[in-house]
Amino acid sequence: MSLSTPKVGFVSLGCPKASSDAERILTQLRAEGYEISRSYEGSDLVVVNTCGFIDSAVEESLDAIGEALNRNGKVIVTGCLGAKEGVVQSAHPSVLAVTGPHALDEVMTAVHANLPKPHDPYTDLVPPQGIRLTPKHYAYLKISEGCNHRCSFCIIPSMRGDLVSRPIGEVMDEAENLVKAGVSELLVISQDTSAYGVDMKYRSGFWNGRPIKTRMTELVKALSELGVWVRLHYVYPYPHVDEVIPLMADGLVLPYLDVPFQHASPRILKSMKRPASSENNLARIKAWREICPDIAIRSTFITGFPGETEEDFQMLLDFLHEAQLDRVGCFAYSAVDGATANSLPDPVPEELKQERLARFMAVQEAISAEKLSKKIGRIEMVLVDELNGDEAIGRTSADAPEIDGVVYLADADGLQPGDLVEVQITAADGHDLWAAPPEF
Repeated sequence: MSLSTPKVGFVSLGCPKASSDAERILTQLRAEGYEISRSYEGSDLVVVNTCGFIDSAVEESLDAIGEALNRNGKVIVTGCLGAKEGVVQSAHPSVLAVTGPHALDEVMTAVHANLPKPHDPYTDLVPPQGIRLTPKHYAYLKISEGCNHRCSFCIIPSMRGDLVSRPIGEVMDEAENLVKAGVSELLVISQDTSAYGVDMKYRSGFWNGRPIKTRMTELVKALSELGVWVRLHYVYPYPHVDEVIPLMADGLVLPYLDVPFQHASPRILKSMKRPASSENNLARIKAWREICPDIAIRSTFITGFPGETEEDFQMLLDFLHEAQLDRVGCFAYSAVDGATANSLPDPVPEELKQERLARFMAVQEAISAEKLSKKIGRIEMVLVDELNGDEAIGRTSADAPEIDGVVYLADADGLQPGDLVEVQITAADGHDLWAAPPEF
């Protein structure tokens, strides 16, 4: 790089969907000849990609913007917090520009206005897979943007709009380029993966000259041909999701589903305005396990939603005991500016929210510990994520990066991140596993 090459620093917060937005911006910056700087001091300006879903995320984002302003002074803000009118500007009036999420063109316009692009950009500076924030061996694959649902606790549609599915040929081309670049795992993400293609009426697109319907089942089948791990996130439990379970049983896609159930009380689910709230989820989980006994199901829940009674909460605990989910996250309800749930009657006191959260996690911790203990002695395929001295840290097919558990492998001799290796599980706790080379 020339000394005169303009340099852009980048800070990315929030969920994988936000990371995918960040990767598109970084790719465009490199395509136009900008250099990506790893320090505030070495940057001509800084782009901060924010999250604005809950209060703690808003605070973290505002702190990140403040740090970038203090250490660099020239800051462009993008992401979900930018969609909350006036929030960024009132806290940090000196920012150069503020945009909302998935706003590539607006961000680039702001960059051009404050840091003119190089005279002769070289598109060959950008690899086919683009610029990514994840390690080289796994990548998030965003298949759509926005959401058609109006859950009462969520403001994502107001920030990201209604569902817009990406053309299936474009998705498959990106996936293929990622695999050619050495990616061992594709993590399919969106706001509602099950709804992929609804807005297009599932019309067919083309990949490598053949027609493929723009629909989750057909997309997963096509992705399975690439010969890497394929993991599905944010899958609402609609009936047609049943179609992908045989693909898991046949080893074509990872036996893993991230299904955001959020609660188990029909009354609370109705108040939340959750899609598929009338589905018999316990029956569906049982049917999935009959087809694919090794399926790992992860979910997220909310305790202390307005109007939640002790009876409602007990339904949730009963659901946990019955469902025996593999991986679970839980949050105490947090009022989000603009969410319709804020006006619901009978708010739950904060102390009670936290008490229920602790009770919930204690139940799930015991379930998780028991399930993981049953893996001791089993042979598992593990994807190596990192090396730490003589030890390797990786994940089984039941574990997504950064949100689920890990496997600590005692002997890392000859291993590299991205390697798939058979191991024998030797120990477990409530979250993680320990392993050694198998004894045959």
